[in-house]
Amino acid sequence: MGHLPLSDVRVIDFSVVWAGPFATMLLADLGAEVIKVENPHVLQPATRGGIARPSKAMLQTQDAIIGGYPNNEPGPRPWNYHPFFVQLYRNKKSCTVDWRRPEGLEIIGRLVAKADVFIENTVQGTLERLGITYEWLREMNEEIIVVRMPAYGLSGPYASARAFGAQLESVMGHTLLRGYRDLDVSSNRAIYSADYLAGTQGALAVMMALWHRKKTGRGQLIEIGQAENASGMFVQAFMDYALNGNVQTRIGNRSVHDAAPYGVYPCLSPGNATEAEDRWIAITVTSDEEWLALRKVMGDPAWANAADLATNAGRAAEQDLLDEKLAEWTRGFDDYDLFHRLQAAGVPAAPVLEASRLFDDPHVQARGIYQPQRLFDDVGTFRFTTPFYRLPETPATVHQPPVALGEHNDYVYRELLGVSDEEYERLKADGHIAMDFDPSIA
Repeated sequence: MGHLPLSDVRVIDFSVVWAGPFATMLLADLGAEVIKVENPHVLQPATRGGIARPSKAMLQTQDAIIGGYPNNEPGPRPWNYHPFFVQLYRNKKSCTVDWRRPEGLEIIGRLVAKADVFIENTVQGTLERLGITYEWLREMNEEIIVVRMPAYGLSGPYASARAFGAQLESVMGHTLLRGYRDLDVSSNRAIYSADYLAGTQGALAVMMALWHRKKTGRGQLIEIGQAENASGMFVQAFMDYALNGNVQTRIGNRSVHDAAPYGVYPCLSPGNATEAEDRWIAITVTSDEEWLALRKVMGDPAWANAADLATNAGRAAEQDLLDEKLAEWTRGFDDYDLFHRLQAAGVPAAPVLEASRLFDDPHVQARGIYQPQRLFDDVGTFRFTTPFYRLPETPATVHQPPVALGEHNDYVYRELLGVSDEEYERLKADGHIAMDFDPSIA
C-alpha cells in the first residue's frame, strides 16, 4: 500500500453497529491505522452478530442481513463472518482487552497515548460508567481528537435513549415521508440511511479536526447527534412547512420537485417478487426535451400528444395517468434493453437491480466496486465492496479483508505497547488477549 492521505493517523475504534464502524471504515480506506478494540467477554449488539454461536438451523430463519453467512454455514468463528460485520471491517486491525477491569482500562489508556483519534457511538453514559470520559482521554493524550456519535446527542431529554437507524428515522419523521400513498406507514421496511450519514459526517469531522490540530496543536471533542445530523435528508419537507405551511406526505418514487414522469415501472419478468425475479426500470424526465425524447422512443402514442402534457406543470398534474400508461408500455421490454434505448435517446433511465444482479452489471464491474477477499479461518473467498472513491495519486484499495477478532493482538501488544513475552502470556491467561469470545457467551 502506498502513502495514503491518512497513513500517519492512528484511530482507536470503540464504535458499534453501523454508524461508527462506517466512519472508521472510511478513515481506514484513506490509510488511517484503525484499531478496533474489542472485549472477548462482551458481544457488542449487532456488531459481530446478534449471538456469538448461532446454529445452522437458526440461519435458515433469518433475513440475509442477519443470517447470510458464507456458504450458509456459521463456521468455526461465526463472529468473524457475520454479514453485518464483514461489510464494515475491511482495512482495520483488531485487538482484545477486557475493559471492564482496571487493568483493561490501563491498557486502553496506553493505546490512547499513542493514538490521534478516539471514536465511539454508544448512548451517553456507557463509556462514562467504564471510566472513559473526555477528561480521562485528555489525561492520556492532551492532543487526542474524540468523536462521539450518540443517537440524540449528549444532552437533552432524549440523551439516554438507545436507538438503531430505524428508530432514529421514526423519531425524526422520515418514516412518515417515505412509502406509497395508498399504503399505511406501518408497511414500511426499516432502512438505515441515518447510519451512513452519521458515518460520513464522522469521518469528515475527523479530517477537519486533524487539519485544525495541524494548525493549532490542539485536539478537540466532537459531538455528532445522529438524529440532528440525519435531518438533512428531508430538509425540503422542513423548508416547505416553514415557508409555505405545507405538510409533506408520502409520494412513493415520485419527485419532490414535481418533475414528471418520474418513477419505477415494471418490465418483462422471468418470475415473481417472492423469488426476486421481478424486473423494474427507473425513468426520470426533468425537462420538456426529455419528454419529447421519451415520446419518440414510445412511438409517439396518441395519448402522449395531449396538449396539457407538453409542459412539466401539465405532466405533474397528470402523474397517475402517466404512471399507468408508462407501466403498460414498459411491461413489454427487458429492463436492460429498454435502459439502453432510453439512455441513447437522452432519457435518464436505469434498471432497478436486485442485489445478486449487481455483480454482473457491466458498469459495476468497470468501476471495480466488488473485489474478492479471503475470510479468516480459510472459510473461503467472497466478493465484498471496495472503497467508493478513486484517488489517482493515492489509490484506496482493500489491503486487509474483514478483520478477525483479536487478529492483531501480537502487533498491538508487542509492537505498540511493548509488552514482554511474560506479560503477554499473563494477559492472555487473564482473558484480555483472545481470538474467541468467552465460552459463556452464547
